[in-house]
Amino acid sequence: MKIYVGNLSYQTTEDELNDLFKEYGEVSSVNIIKDRYTDRSKGFGFVEMLTDAEAEKAIENLNETEIKERKLRVNQAREKTENDRQPRKFY
Repeated sequence: MKIYVGNLSYQTTEDELNDLFKEYGEVSSVNIIKDRYTDRSKGFGFVEMLTDAEAEKAIENLNETEIKERKLRVNQAREKTENDRQPRKFY
């Protein structure tokens, strides 16, 4: 299951996020989203866990948890739809 993790401190690393989630089960991947021009964290990322049960346990226990003075938002990631990304308008 893929998990969305929002409101991350910009200093949070993928290793720290992995360590946080591995307490609840096996983590298959961690990806903090970064700005393509500055390589700076955008403050959110995704964690994939091997089983739904482990992922649900992690979501339940980590949502609203304060890490580095930020209250995390943790929930099941949803698939992007065409309506999620509208083309930018340049004037």
